[in-house]
Amino acid sequence: MMRLEPMIRRGLGLVLLLGLLLGSGSRAWAQFGPASVAVSTVVQREIASGQSFVGTIRPSRISTIGSAVDGRVEELYVNEGDRIEKGKPIAKLRSKTLELERDAAQAMLEMYQAELNELENGSRPAEIEAARANLAVAEARAEFTRAKLKRTRTLYTNQRTVSEEELQEAVSAAAQAEQQVNQSKAEFALIQEGPRKEKIAQNKAKVLSQQEVVNRLNDQIALHTIRAPFDGYITVEHTEVGFWQKRGDAVVEMIELDEVDVEIQVNEDAITGVTIGSSVRVEISAIPDRVFEGTIAFIVPQANPRSRTFPVKIRLKNSVVNGSPLLKSNLFARATLPVGAKEKMLLVPKDAIVLGGPSPMVFIVDASPMDATKSIAKPVPVQLGITQGGLIQVKAPLQPGQKVIVQGNERLFPMAPVIVQREYAPDKVGPQKSVLDPLVPNAP
Repeated sequence: MMRLEPMIRRGLGLVLLLGLLLGSGSRAWAQFGPASVAVSTVVQREIASGQSFVGTIRPSRISTIGSAVDGRVEELYVNEGDRIEKGKPIAKLRSKTLELERDAAQAMLEMYQAELNELENGSRPAEIEAARANLAVAEARAEFTRAKLKRTRTLYTNQRTVSEEELQEAVSAAAQAEQQVNQSKAEFALIQEGPRKEKIAQNKAKVLSQQEVVNRLNDQIALHTIRAPFDGYITVEHTEVGFWQKRGDAVVEMIELDEVDVEIQVNEDAITGVTIGSSVRVEISAIPDRVFEGTIAFIVPQANPRSRTFPVKIRLKNSVVNGSPLLKSNLFARATLPVGAKEKMLLVPKDAIVLGGPSPMVFIVDASPMDATKSIAKPVPVQLGITQGGLIQVKAPLQPGQKVIVQGNERLFPMAPVIVQREYAPDKVGPQKSVLDPLVPNAP
């Protein structure tokens, strides 16, 4: 029990603190002081009015991934819904036989390469020395046989102490020794010169031919692994482990969602006001607390002959939330295009829009009812319209020149005290430093 008392005391302290903050807003704000904010101005401009078009979110790429060869599915690495990166394997077909053929071809290539290296390196010093020694031996033997033939011929002619048969044997031995000298000289010359250029060229051709055999087998083996052609998501599986895939059969279907397209149909009387590169506000019914901004990427210059509408694609950047793409294929979307007649409209910087509630709103800087010298943040619900650069049209009880909060508004409560630290021109609002940085004079 004694160990629980500090925890109970801390818990009671937290409850009391929350009660002070939430139960008495004015006293809490008085305690912590006004919120630091940056503001800009409501402007009125004459621009083309907006018109809404309904459409559907489509992937930027859709692909049916097929098999390039026949084979049995040995591995399937993905499931429907998986994200896969470009180049990663999707499935593998059995390729053991081809791998064995490739290994044999590789061994043959290495043997041919070793033979070519031997030829290109030429004779070794030891081989040259051995050939020189053989030549010396042959010359010495020839010298001996010549001397013996001379003695034998003298004895046969003068003293008749040797027979004619012995003389003929000496003549034959001397002739054989001379031939051996000639052969040794030729062998020594060949070893000194090294292999013939034609022989080296033949072996080079054998190596190149065998390399192509290995390359072809490697290519065939690579085709047995089906890989992702781009970053995307698996939407449909068409095979399973053990299935026999024929060449051209579908393995999976993939979509790319890093960027998505909103496909809308624009009437022929409005298509002339649509230009590629224009910014477009897009609302997604399934994501009511977000407003997206896209860019017109494609205008198909051929109308549907029945509806007289032109397909237009609006490109949106996507993001991943909790491991899943925020914008998914086939979601319903609504895009507002500036294709109507020109009208005077109220515009505010996009950073002034606060989402997440029942409807979009902005905070304007108003005088405090308690002290006119101080400012408060007054919420004003708005309806959003078309975009123009960094501005967005709003339909609301606002007046040109009113100050709207563009930084610090995401943490404000209605009627909260504020202090303006910076002021930006409407067209200059964008990524800025935090308004909690050191104070600087207000600037347009």
